[in-house]
Amino acid sequence: MVLLKLLIEEGQITDPDSPRGRLLDQAAQLFLQKGYERTTVRDLASAVGIQSGSIFHHFSSKEDILKAVMSEALVYFIEELRAAIEAAQNPRHRLLACIRSELQFTIGADTTAVMSLLISEWRSLSVEAQGDILHYRSRYEQQWLDVLNGAKEVGLVDGDVFVMRRLLAGAIHWTTTWFQLDGELSLEALANETLHLVCSGDSQI
Repeated sequence: MVLLKLLIEEGQITDPDSPRGRLLDQAAQLFLQKGYERTTVRDLASAVGIQSGSIFHHFSSKEDILKAVMSEALVYFIEELRAAIEAAQNPRHRLLACIRSELQFTIGADTTAVMSLLISEWRSLSVEAQGDILHYRSRYEQQWLDVLNGAKEVGLVDGDVFVMRRLLAGAIHWTTTWFQLDGELSLEALANETLHLVCSGDSQI
């Protein structure tokens, strides 16, 4: 919550309780449920209880809304991941922090929709807008690669870290199809199990 407040104060993301913030939240839900192409400006306006024309006080187009949903989410993910990595004490804990954070982004109640949109709808953006989103995604992914390279240097993991990252991303994002937050397996236990599967042998580095 402290980080979220700071990012809002710095103008990097929108206050979720503001009219613009509520519109972004409802847009993420509708784009996921109906698909970006099938969601109309009227749908968005109805979801937040405003006239269709009022949306354009906040955004220039429907695409602008999708881009804002994605870019603001990525800014938040980047900073949350950075903070989690910096708080970790060693390569193993840093890798666990990455896994735990991405699981939380993927299956957490507040971020599931936008994480799914980043996978399913980013190609709905124009080439120029895609470039902006890819810039943020590259910053996020570089943090992961830095941690994986650090883990490889101390023998915690083996193999190509780029391939490992792609496989991990796919596995983590797939958890939305089977993991239940209120189930017997906790998110923390899932993070530790994932770490165990990734690590070489029984290293405790």
